Amino acid sequence: MPAIPGDPSRHPRGGLYFEAIEPGRVYAHPLRRTVTQADNMLFSNMTLNPQPLHIDAHYCATETEWGKPLMNSLLTLGLMIGISVSDLSVGATIANLGLTDARFPAPLFDGDNIHCTTEVVSARPSKSRPDVGVVDYLHKAFNQNDTLVAECRRQSLVRRRPKEA
Repeated sequence: MPAIPGDPSRHPRGGLYFEAIEPGRVYAHPLRRTVTQADNMLFSNMTLNPQPLHIDAHYCATETEWGKPLMNSLLTLGLMIGISVSDLSVGATIANLGLTDARFPAPLFDGDNIHCTTEVVSARPSKSRPDVGVVDYLHKAFNQNDTLVAECRRQSLVRRRPKEA
């Protein structure tokens, strides 16, 4: 979400400053994305992942329970977090501190449409840096049938609102 001129809760690029982040709030991100086998092949090849579950349609049709290639789970993870960036973190996040508890309870396939939510689990001022806070998010991704296909927790370092001069 682009910043509204004069909105003190957002960085000029649109991300939320630490002070505007509310634990317990859930954001339903408006961006959605249809994933394709071309995305899957590109991502799997770029990351040197030769897993036939992602790149070999014949193998999937003849030797798996799915009958077709699965989207690479790390592509799903990247999309899930990336979809949240324009609403929450662009310009305001300094760094990701970690990703934990990643789960993929259902597959994502070619032609599926992914949409995501983010819950703010916790937010606290940094103990070592007074200009930042630490935020813990729970990201969830769903397919077009609202089936949960992925989730993870992400902890990031977020800028505090600049002091007025």
